[in-house]
Amino acid sequence: MRDLSNTIHIVNGYEKDAYTYYPLIVVGAGESGIALGCRLKEKLGFDQFRIFDRQAGLGGTWWINRYPGVACDVPAVFYSFSFSPNHKWGSYHPPGPEIIKYLQGVCDKYQIVDKIQLNTEVSELRWLEEEELWEATLVHMTPGTGDLSTKERRQIMAERGRESVYIKEEIIRAKIVCSAAGGLVEPNAWPDAIPGRDQFEGAIFHSARWDSSVDLQDKDVIVMGTGCSAAQFVPKLTKEPYNAKSVTQVMRSPPWVVPRPEPLLGYIPLRVWEKWTPIVFNKLPFLARAYRTFIFCLAELEFQLIFKGTDIAAKTRKKQEAALVQHMKRIVPGEYHEILTPDYGIGCKRRIFDVFWLQSLNDPKVDLTTQPLTSLQPKGVTLGPGRTYPNPEDTTSKAPTDERHLPADAIILANGFEITTWLSPLKVQGKNGAIMQEVWDERGGPQAYMGNAVDGFPNFFIIFGPNTATGHTSVILASENMVEYSLKFIKKILNKDVKTFDVKKEKEIAWTQMIQEKLKDTVWHKGGCRSWYKTANGWNATAYPFSQIDYSIRCMFPKWGDWNIQYTTKGLIKHRISQALKVTALAASIIGAWRIRNGSSGLMTLLNLGRQYSKSGLLSLLMSVQRGVSKL
Repeated sequence: MRDLSNTIHIVNGYEKDAYTYYPLIVVGAGESGIALGCRLKEKLGFDQFRIFDRQAGLGGTWWINRYPGVACDVPAVFYSFSFSPNHKWGSYHPPGPEIIKYLQGVCDKYQIVDKIQLNTEVSELRWLEEEELWEATLVHMTPGTGDLSTKERRQIMAERGRESVYIKEEIIRAKIVCSAAGGLVEPNAWPDAIPGRDQFEGAIFHSARWDSSVDLQDKDVIVMGTGCSAAQFVPKLTKEPYNAKSVTQVMRSPPWVVPRPEPLLGYIPLRVWEKWTPIVFNKLPFLARAYRTFIFCLAELEFQLIFKGTDIAAKTRKKQEAALVQHMKRIVPGEYHEILTPDYGIGCKRRIFDVFWLQSLNDPKVDLTTQPLTSLQPKGVTLGPGRTYPNPEDTTSKAPTDERHLPADAIILANGFEITTWLSPLKVQGKNGAIMQEVWDERGGPQAYMGNAVDGFPNFFIIFGPNTATGHTSVILASENMVEYSLKFIKKILNKDVKTFDVKKEKEIAWTQMIQEKLKDTVWHKGGCRSWYKTANGWNATAYPFSQIDYSIRCMFPKWGDWNIQYTTKGLIKHRISQALKVTALAASIIGAWRIRNGSSGLMTLLNLGRQYSKSGLLSLLMSVQRGVSKL
């Protein structure tokens, strides 16, 4: 009978328990899922997989974020796959549409478009212990509803019925599951503590779900938040084609605002770079690789000088903080100087790489405040009394605290994402019925060995999982490392050398304890800020406490001893042979070195050892194979 274990096929035909079997499925068609799909084809020559995404288009966060001014704050040459560089970027920091075009082009190039199934949510995964397979529940969605947040979909279903969102459910099975769901998925909802939303007559939407149908012409707009997204779209709102009458931006605490880096440390004008590098890099691609390496090295140096808990890093932060405060004061009106001077270390929260935001605060139509939004009325909002920054108890502060009422026609939330939930709303059930989210709760917070695997969840690999984010380098580089790491395990399963990989519980716990301990010696814990990197109890499930060089090396050389490995017969024989060869080679090297040191002829010694150990080594191999087979 033909072996179909590495082939997509239907099981049980017309029966009620019929299902489609996939050797491998991927959850998420963002840049991590795309990278994994491309490398499966290019490196392993494997195309029997499917990538599922609930959104209506591929690209993940770049598909869904369509707010005005959306762009990458990492140079384009570094925000691209190493295996598929783009030498014709139209801008140094590409806007969202250009990034989507690039990602779509990569999918075309590697011919994985037909492997991506959109408008399909993987809602639940369950490990079948007897079959040693994952059972996945797919929910086929009405086109476009997957672009909404989970809460928005629930609201629609409550008003119009389940069928308005979900068309049907399907059960499939897979040997391997890779989650590339990403972190910036679920937008933070409207704060329940602020009353009056049901009375407000204007539009309320999140920047990550931009509502282009809302007309902002001559409207009073309230923006809640001052993160990276807000810094990109706020300067656009009072200009064409939006022409808002006023924009009031509500800030909880000030971000560190860094001038966006320019080409070659500012030595080449931006217009010159964008005109000539598409030509030069296309003809001389090694120059693009060299520049990518240059940026990578600068980023790694910055990690050592900014994010570490060393005395040198602390001094560097102080110097940079002083320079950035002066930079801010040169640009914005004096009334904002106090509330835009952070009281925490740079790098503790995500920095804003700015082009227009600080300058936009000179616009008389734009107002920045740290007074909290306390209630909504049909056509307005109330700010205050009080303030969130500086400390309300600071009597020397001149920041306003008096309650005030403002007209409002629209409220735009730029209050971030539910970053600390991880994998939500996907439910993952592993061995003995354990739910991954519940395991995390019991252990203190989201965690994964190498950010990639959790014990008790065999053949389940997370791309860009807990504690793999960095604040200093390209996220694409980090996810590529995780893809290459996962492929080392996937290859052995697809080659039928291994049935299951399951990281050892003690190794996962030890890894997590080490990560959390090392994080205490970084700016994320020493910086004195409140950020989305950490939960309310101080658990940091986001950041990686070492450099990306460190993580790259770890991904190159997996510690196989940290895993429970269930070999196949063929795999165990190959494993035994490999072990015997290594032992024989090591013994020969040690004895050869000893004899050479004691005066024997080096060449003759090695030849004699070769003859001697080829005989004894062959015997050892045969004995190892026999022992291996006898254990099956």
